[in-house]
Amino acid sequence: MTRIAVLDDYQGVALPSTDWGRLPSGAQVEVFRDHLFDEDALVRRLAPFEVICAMRERTPFRSSLLRRLPNLKLLLTTGARNASFDMPTTRELGITVCGTMGGPRGTTAELTWGLILALAKKIPLEDRDVRNGGWQVTMGESLDGKTLGVVGLGNLGSHVATVGKAFNMDVIAWSQNLTAERAEQFGARLVTKGELLTQSDFVTIHLVLSDRTRGLIGANDLALMKPTAYLINTSRGPIVDEASLIDALRNKRIAGAGLDVFDIEPLPLDHPFRNLENTVITPHLGYVTAESYRSFFDQTVENILAFLDGKPVRVVQ
Repeated sequence: MTRIAVLDDYQGVALPSTDWGRLPSGAQVEVFRDHLFDEDALVRRLAPFEVICAMRERTPFRSSLLRRLPNLKLLLTTGARNASFDMPTTRELGITVCGTMGGPRGTTAELTWGLILALAKKIPLEDRDVRNGGWQVTMGESLDGKTLGVVGLGNLGSHVATVGKAFNMDVIAWSQNLTAERAEQFGARLVTKGELLTQSDFVTIHLVLSDRTRGLIGANDLALMKPTAYLINTSRGPIVDEASLIDALRNKRIAGAGLDVFDIEPLPLDHPFRNLENTVITPHLGYVTAESYRSFFDQTVENILAFLDGKPVRVVQ
């Protein structure tokens, strides 16, 4: 019998998203909807399983954890790579790691615009007030003619920039390796990091978390932003120094923030972001769509079948 664990299925959608019945009759699938932070608790839960299916980077598999799971033979991730897996240790221990292709390209870009519009039009505040009997308590802002600063102009950032042009915004962009030609291709102007922060009415981040992007936006960077400007982060929480952002929001040094990602996820119950009225926060929903999950779990089952047949596919190197 092959025991298979599916982790961090917050919404309880892993099983309905695909046909797990394709697996051999001896396969036993167990789904866990809660998230465990403690390594000892993870070991107690996961020790019996030969196959573990992780959802993106929700549960990191560091070297210390991997070495305490002697039965683990196949570690799966949704997405083509997973920065929270210790790949040298998986290779040392002979654990096969397989990934999946992503879902629809634009899902995170769509959420980015949802956050921008929620901030500009004060949608969460007005929705809550109408439900409590109120009517028109805030003043929204137009996007037309405003400046959109895109940090990172890859697949997601370029999508966001294109939509910004449709809203008749002035789009500027910066990242460490961005060229003027690449920016122009998507209707943006290449500027310096400082110019982007000082000129933008909305700063939106679309970078991969790495050693050089961790803490990229710190206290000094936030101080360059207009007091009327908004910061949007749908990439990874640690790209922005969290303590500095909380301080800037509390003291109204920037107008607000739209955040889908955080240093610690799920967000702790006592976290300041939960109580700051000038934020719109969502629980890392950028890739969370029915279409993405069908793609993720269809390919997860395919990966398990291929591994059990001795011919693993979509192997992560």
